[in-house]
Amino acid sequence: MLDLDSHKAFSPVIGRVLRIERLAETIINEESFSGSSWTLDSFTESYLAKLKSVSTQIVALKSIAAYRSGLEINPNVSKTDAEDGLRKELTGPRPFRITNKNLIDYLFTCSLEIAVSVNLPVQIHTGFGDKDLDLRKCNPLHLRAVLEDKRFSKCQIVLLHASYPFSKEASYLASVYSQVYLDFGLAIPKLSVHGMTSSLKELLELAPIKKVMFSTDGYAFPETYYLGAKRARDVVYHVLAAACEDGDLSIQEAIEAVEDIFRRNALHLYKLNVTNGSINHETTIAGGGVSSTSVEEDVLFVRIIWSDASGQNRCRVVPAGRFYEVTRNKGVGLTYAVMGMTSFCDGPADGTNLTGVGEIRLVPDMPTLLRLPWSSREEMVMADMQISPGEAWEYCPRNALRKVTKVLLDEFNVTMKAGFENEFFLRRKLVSDGVEQWVPYDNTNYCSTSAFDGASSILQEVYSSLKTSDIVVEQLHAESGKGQFEIALKYILCTLAADKLIYARETIKSIARKLGLLATFLPKPDLNDIGSGSHVHLSLWENDQNVFMGSSKDNFYGMSKTGAQFLAGVYHHLSSILAFTAPHPNSYDRIQPNTWSGAYLCWGKENREAPLRTACPPGVPLDLVSNFEIKSFDACANPHLGLAAIVAAGIDGLRRGLKLPEPIESNPADYASKLKRLPQNLQESIDSLSGDKVLHELIGDKLVTTAIAVRKAEIDHYAKNPGAFNDLIYRY
Repeated sequence: MLDLDSHKAFSPVIGRVLRIERLAETIINEESFSGSSWTLDSFTESYLAKLKSVSTQIVALKSIAAYRSGLEINPNVSKTDAEDGLRKELTGPRPFRITNKNLIDYLFTCSLEIAVSVNLPVQIHTGFGDKDLDLRKCNPLHLRAVLEDKRFSKCQIVLLHASYPFSKEASYLASVYSQVYLDFGLAIPKLSVHGMTSSLKELLELAPIKKVMFSTDGYAFPETYYLGAKRARDVVYHVLAAACEDGDLSIQEAIEAVEDIFRRNALHLYKLNVTNGSINHETTIAGGGVSSTSVEEDVLFVRIIWSDASGQNRCRVVPAGRFYEVTRNKGVGLTYAVMGMTSFCDGPADGTNLTGVGEIRLVPDMPTLLRLPWSSREEMVMADMQISPGEAWEYCPRNALRKVTKVLLDEFNVTMKAGFENEFFLRRKLVSDGVEQWVPYDNTNYCSTSAFDGASSILQEVYSSLKTSDIVVEQLHAESGKGQFEIALKYILCTLAADKLIYARETIKSIARKLGLLATFLPKPDLNDIGSGSHVHLSLWENDQNVFMGSSKDNFYGMSKTGAQFLAGVYHHLSSILAFTAPHPNSYDRIQPNTWSGAYLCWGKENREAPLRTACPPGVPLDLVSNFEIKSFDACANPHLGLAAIVAAGIDGLRRGLKLPEPIESNPADYASKLKRLPQNLQESIDSLSGDKVLHELIGDKLVTTAIAVRKAEIDHYAKNPGAFNDLIYRY
């Protein structure tokens, strides 16, 4: 183990925490007192003198009374009982180890009195820990007598280990006693992911965020400290993101909570002086902003990104200095018209009820901020559309998805996860007779090794960039089209999946552009070739358990009852959903029979010709399925709106207990006379959506009306200007 000063090479501030039981044992074991010469007074005098002498060299005291005699501390233990306890301990073997409850209670009380006098916080081990504790005695509620004692009302007490499994009890104590604080070290990373998440949620149910903090209680192994630090960020993000979805916190409040939990609360409680340390990043902040000079030496621009109703990604770019000084909190102004624009015109379509009159705020969602992997001096961040500070604009696609997922969670205690498959074409520039053309990158076939070999350097850079952006790639391969490839992303919470899908496409297109290529996600750039989809795999989760999957007791074609009803809702509304997931006239050039794109209204297990496919990936029992895939989803779709429509349909299925028809086990085209065709053009989809009251209600009537108007304008324009399709490779 390194000595204390050695740690200063790794951290700007170091403080020692003194364990009171260890100090007492050291005094008795090391000082030249025989057992017969000890009295409680002589021991107390030596103990208090030592404690006072080091009080300026430590940042806190710590007690492990929970491990020895329990937390039911008697703050009024008599000196007679304490002295009797000391004498009983002295008859035991050396080295001396305190276990007598009366003596521990006495030491604890004396130490709290010193802590009050020198203004030091006291850490107390609670809940689980070493194997020698009695968990029944480690419930922090046993500390009530101490907390009610007026002598200690101003002694800051930190309950360690999240008090697990008594996290709710700890949260209650922090909410009613001003001197109680909570630390969830050790619970992370020792518990399961579900345990870590639920424990932190319980801590935050009642406790003020200003009283909750994290420590990497690795205690022995460097790897444990690392794992704790990493897991804590994952868990805190998951919990706070859910709190934002539930409406408990705004995005800005969640960002502040991260600062409090990981940094500010501990700095304040332990009175750590970090004015000269690197963790004091606030030294660059003046008047609520960051020095533009210091920021722009590293980052020049920040792209504020949104996806409009036509599925195009757009951005406003702000110099980094101004972004961190003003924009990250106040956003930028944007005209109402942005959500009425089409793929052919940067003006609002007729019938959207949106014009150039009126302005919203495009407010950065700071947890989504990341450095551009392909441009080291730029960052990008997803934005929320707000009509006033903290109030979502009813046309905001991200808010539409958050709104329906909140209904799903509130009514059924279920969340939806999504994993997208990105199909796209790579094209290279060819100039012939002065005419510029974009031709296929290669002419190979599905899963071709030579195709992958030829594009390997490109795909390696894409993969590395996605990994840097914390976007997990599960598979990549050459697809059937000429120069076509697919990159499949890992499933995550659907609100995050939509954001990361936008980032993934931006990454792929930008890296291709940097290398002199063009990547297009257009559904059907060449009518004589295969199309590109953005198939999405969906599953339902409750408390980190997949509840879409069936079981031996609950099995509906491999699904649970919940899963089957949700899928039945999607099946029932699929024609309307297509207006969001296949929202362009070009989308329907792709959705044709015998092209694995889902042309008929049906579903089937592992049936890739069905628009709805339940999947049984490796590791899942053959009689069960883990998720379902929607194949009628492409990259002209705004992913937030597409997923919102799916969730809304699933909610209707759960509310009404809808049932699925029998699955189709072969090519649906073989049943063409019996099966209903899905909409064969965009007009049929919007006709279905126009009469779909459920989607209007859950997504929002104004937003649905705008989407329909944009679609109608697309239909009219491309019918009159068929050659305009050629320009879409630059837009999608």
